[in-house]
Amino acid sequence: MSVRWDPIQYGAFADERGRPFADLVSRIEADGPGVVLDLGCGDGPLTLALTARWPRARVVGVDASAEMLGRARHLDGADRVTWIEADLTEWDISAPVGPPDVVVSNALLQWIPRHLELLAEWAAALAPGGWLAIQVPGNFEAPSHALMREVAREHPRRDELAVALRRPASAEPRSYLHILERAGLIADVWETTYLHVLDRDGAHENPVLEWVRGTGLRPVLAVLTDPAERESFLVPYAERLRAAYPRTSAGVVLPFRRIFAVARRPALA
Repeated sequence: MSVRWDPIQYGAFADERGRPFADLVSRIEADGPGVVLDLGCGDGPLTLALTARWPRARVVGVDASAEMLGRARHLDGADRVTWIEADLTEWDISAPVGPPDVVVSNALLQWIPRHLELLAEWAAALAPGGWLAIQVPGNFEAPSHALMREVAREHPRRDELAVALRRPASAEPRSYLHILERAGLIADVWETTYLHVLDRDGAHENPVLEWVRGTGLRPVLAVLTDPAERESFLVPYAERLRAAYPRTSAGVVLPFRRIFAVARRPALA
């Protein structure tokens, strides 16, 4: 089943979604890289930030979503980035101009069934002295996801929803450390739980629901195209989200655990 991305919905929380990317890239100490890849580049603004960080590099953004890349190309009025539509489970990261000097992948790998094997392949393809930086969410047991699975089990189309939600999740930090070190890289791995304060002004009834509409809820919505069937899912799910994420004096607080790994390949002697 093909699940479409909506750049507008995804961008509704651009500041919160962009913060892990900034924290990830800040730990890359590459000096004057020639080729920088952003794998799973999405709608483009974060990739464009890489052109400011390394203005002399050839920056390549790769994504499987035509909708996201269309938005990215629109934002990039100066052709600062080479945008490529590709399935990253099959795409050779050396394809543009040989082994890359910097590879960044932000909130992508959790969508890929064989993502640990793919990470090892990316590490092996890195240029000497190159850097590999990834970030994946570690919140699949959070109420936002657990309640989604719970409501899906109660829905008349539970079997189809079970298949739609049966996707890979991220591994624990230790797994990423071992994979990167076995590939000959020197790795720094850590995790952070952000406390995103959503909707401080009280403009939205259920901001956490709007958050997951742009990401984890997409497979459910792709199955439930009938308005009545979709509503029969969203109403109980929204009620449970409001109970799990109550409004506070600051806003609605969404704890979000994320896992980071930044690794470098030693330069040739």
